Amino acid sequence: MREDIQDILFSEDVIKARVRELGTQITQDYFGRTPALVGILKGSFIFLADLVRSIGLCCEIKFLSASSYGFSTVTTGKVKIGTQLDSEFSDKHVILIEDILDSGVTMAELQRFVSGYGPASLRVCTLLDKPERRQTAISADYIGFECPDEFLVGYGLDYAERYRNLPFIASLKPEIYL
Repeated sequence: MREDIQDILFSEDVIKARVRELGTQITQDYFGRTPALVGILKGSFIFLADLVRSIGLCCEIKFLSASSYGFSTVTTGKVKIGTQLDSEFSDKHVILIEDILDSGVTMAELQRFVSGYGPASLRVCTLLDKPERRQTAISADYIGFECPDEFLVGYGLDYAERYRNLPFIASLKPEIYL
């Protein structure tokens, strides 16, 4: 698995420190409230698990699956939302938790979908942000790291369902996915 890695961009220690900082910021911003954290599957599950342990508040945890990539490295432009929410979010403070904000196509559709439930507020927290790939006018409220336009794996990010379990974030050798 490691022989497929080109470069490590963010080490395990750097990720842990930044996730703690995000958790502290969310704790301050939502003091006195109970945010509903909605993890976007599958990529966000490791980030969400570490993030929620860094938040010093009671939180609701939900999951939603959404994809516009399938097994490709580029978006199809069509977002498929799988798992439906099992409760209403009317008047709740919702934070969508994403592994990487890339084209923005999936997140824009998720925001429209969740907005239909009438939340009190809706924010986005992403571990990684690739603003130069954006196809929609969307941004995150909480960003772990801005990253280069490379194909990244590890810490929940995958290629063809592999590499999610790497404890760091790295670029994948192009010959693996081209």
